[in-house]
Amino acid sequence: MNGLDFEKPIVELEKKIQELKSFTSHKKIDLDSEVKRLGEKLERLRKDIYGNLTPWQMVQIARHPQRPYTLDYIGMIMSDFIELHGDRFFADDKALLTGLAKLDNQKVVVMGHQKGRDIKENLKRNFGCAHPEGYRKALRVMQLAEKFNLPIVIFIDTPGAYPGIGAEERGQAQAIALNLREMIRIAVPIVAYVIGEGGSGGALGIGIADRVAVFENSYYSVISPEGCAAILWKDGSKAPEAAEVLKLTSKDLLKLGIIDEIILEPLGGAHHQPQAAAQTLKESIKKNLKDLKSQNKEKLLESRYEKFRSMGKFA
Repeated sequence: MNGLDFEKPIVELEKKIQELKSFTSHKKIDLDSEVKRLGEKLERLRKDIYGNLTPWQMVQIARHPQRPYTLDYIGMIMSDFIELHGDRFFADDKALLTGLAKLDNQKVVVMGHQKGRDIKENLKRNFGCAHPEGYRKALRVMQLAEKFNLPIVIFIDTPGAYPGIGAEERGQAQAIALNLREMIRIAVPIVAYVIGEGGSGGALGIGIADRVAVFENSYYSVISPEGCAAILWKDGSKAPEAAEVLKLTSKDLLKLGIIDEIILEPLGGAHHQPQAAAQTLKESIKKNLKDLKSQNKEKLLESRYEKFRSMGKFA
């Protein structure tokens, strides 16, 4: 693990401990006390660095290439996943996947943005940036969920909707706007989780839900820090300052009433202990679905509408 820039002291100490362990095993010298001392120092260093992350550092963790993606979480917490393809108009968007699955014994519809682990897969997945056909596919499958009375579980992880010419020609803005309108009146429980990046309309296009939660080191924002910096200061290098003023961290979002819950992560981020992160996520999904299932449809839709109408402060 090379680590992010701010993680270099941790990586260097981990390397030193590994070298000591290797040396003692080869030379048969007892350095257990020194290894233990460095181990304790490493634990303190991790708590100090990860306990005082800046918003920009959290954005970097949210984008970590080893962070669990939608398919990873589906594989860890669900079973019997069957992917559903196509929007019945143009194509199947690989950046936004949808399907049927089981969460323990509960049948659910699941969907989310999907990024790639390497260049080839990222090109296939378009770096998690969905086209209009992705949002139309999502809406088609959500309407299917309503027809068969299945709850909807959503994983959000995108820098934003794809801004290319083809996407604009095929109605990107209209597709997202239609989803915003229609998701308000889908009469089944909907829970949405920002598992990595929650960028702009690309995130919101599948983000209208009864419960919206954000992983501790994820972000959810109207624009990326780089985009904001380019607009405000004409300088993308000011992204760290933009991240600060955008109030995009999980704690800021909860304080502002934009989200309902923070999903705690293992120290250093979900990629350090994916199974532990997945288990925390699963418990939250089950709890929220159980709470929402007890509401009648009229109450469910009214509460969802009021939730989004009440956001923001106006003078």
